[in-house]
Amino acid sequence: MTTTTPARTTARMAALVSEIRTVVDRGLAPDLTAYLVGERLAPHLGEPDLLTPAQREGDPDRYRQHILHAEPDGSFSVVALVWLPGQETSIHDHVSWCVAGVHQGEESERRYRLAPGEGSARLVPTEDVVNGRGEVCGFAPPGDIHKVRNSCRTKAISVHVYGADVSRLGTSIRRVYTQPVDGTTA
Repeated sequence: MTTTTPARTTARMAALVSEIRTVVDRGLAPDLTAYLVGERLAPHLGEPDLLTPAQREGDPDRYRQHILHAEPDGSFSVVALVWLPGQETSIHDHVSWCVAGVHQGEESERRYRLAPGEGSARLVPTEDVVNGRGEVCGFAPPGDIHKVRNSCRTKAISVHVYGADVSRLGTSIRRVYTQPVDGTTA
């Protein structure tokens, strides 16, 4: 993933950040916070004035992260991920609660659970999901292991909100998984 530093914020993004701040400042449980942030994010997805042209730019080698906002107290960050066709993440989980909404295109996600195995743990696929424009999903650790890819023939853009300061951490990923994966889905 390539990362860019925060750039100009659109008026719509500023309004969304304010809405997210109101939810996060309530200090609710991580899963409830993710749910409520997702409700705030959804109406903004697909709107042409959410991102600047520079925040829609991809990278031919890997998906690109544009940091749109990092709250000064470190309580949340907003990021745009730009995916060219076929680009994907590794199997990973997150440092905090997170919400992702598809702004443009389509993303495929495979979700996993970690199961005990003989001598070591293994990943078991639990669900395959295709998220289209306007769709939102949220997670809170544990139970947030997944892999995401652009499954469409055009650029895909998703907006992510993390309960951590991605500008300081450099990533929202806590751990990348390399355990064996069962070949079946639930």
